[in-house]
Amino acid sequence: MSRAAAIDGSQGAPQEAPVDRAPSPTRRPVDVAVGVLVRPDGAFLLTSRPEGKVFAGYWEFPGGKLEPGETVDQALRRELHEEIGITIGAAHPWQVKEFDYPHARVRLHFCKVFDWTGDFEMREGQQMAWETLPVASAPVLPGTVPVLDWFAAERGHSGPTH
Repeated sequence: MSRAAAIDGSQGAPQEAPVDRAPSPTRRPVDVAVGVLVRPDGAFLLTSRPEGKVFAGYWEFPGGKLEPGETVDQALRRELHEEIGITIGAAHPWQVKEFDYPHARVRLHFCKVFDWTGDFEMREGQQMAWETLPVASAPVLPGTVPVLDWFAAERGHSGPTH
């Protein structure tokens, strides 16, 4: 079973809007591999969190937590195959950022991916969208916002990112 980029907590509980709080020194972060898939035209892939998961309906970059002994690259390959049915080429480590959500503290390892094979299959019932700035899909998880800001800086985009 796949683990989404935001780690699941209790299901069915009311959800508050997620926040990017200062990292808690008492909670150990869970390492998460995140794929930032970019097409040749510059569009990037976002997926929605499926029903039954924490923050269902929020948009994020696909990925999931590292299993014991896995590298970021190995976890990313496994997660993207399990979640969206593709096999990726090279994963290019890009940025690392920690978020302290109410249900989990995560360390997100963002990797850019420019090539993949296979047909996209949303295997967890999620939705997908190829986006550009500003992103039309909403709401986005806080862990997604820095990536949009990084894209804006790289691409000379001014104005809102989402």
